Amino acid sequence: MNTAFSTLIRTASHEQHMEAETSTFMSDLLGGRLGVEAYARYTEQLWFVYEALEADAGRLASDPVAGPFILRELLRRGALERDLTHLRGADWRATLTALPATEAYAARVAECAREWPGGYVAHHYTRYLGDLSGGQIIRGKAEQTWGFARKGDGVRFYVFEDIGNPAAFKRGYRALLDGVRADELERQRIVAECRRAFALNTAVFHALAEEFPLTA
Repeated sequence: MNTAFSTLIRTASHEQHMEAETSTFMSDLLGGRLGVEAYARYTEQLWFVYEALEADAGRLASDPVAGPFILRELLRRGALERDLTHLRGADWRATLTALPATEAYAARVAECAREWPGGYVAHHYTRYLGDLSGGQIIRGKAEQTWGFARKGDGVRFYVFEDIGNPAAFKRGYRALLDGVRADELERQRIVAECRRAFALNTAVFHALAEEFPLTA
């Protein structure tokens, strides 16, 4: 192929990516128009997605397709659980609930993790590179709006302590994408799954917007 796979996957999913980033819920959250409860609820939904992403990480580490992407410095579940303890208290698991849209998203991630390493790579890419990039905007806004300590409890999900140079790390990650062990047809399937991942994420945002409507 003339076009690097990392470029292809980024450009092919651009429309879905922008739809997710500009969703009503995320715009209202980042604009300071929603309270900390909405942020906490969003963080709860993230836990279900990352539980699905990381539950099989150990098994996938030896897979020729997904294995290169299982990077310890990216793992987020522990940070999410620390944030939820801060946001909801030590007993946060007792009240943890997933929205139907979140259940569908997490179920698809788990299915790919079990059955289709290439699809897992698509979900891995859309989540973790997004966390390293746009996630930093969310962290800054959360610190500013709700007074969380800088890179402290409440926003640790967005803090990658073991990645000293995010730009260099993302370049390395894109090199992994370019070298993914997949033929042309499989790469097209991965691109399609990437679009699906963004659509599933956007559905969660829509559900959260319904749960936290702005009063007129």
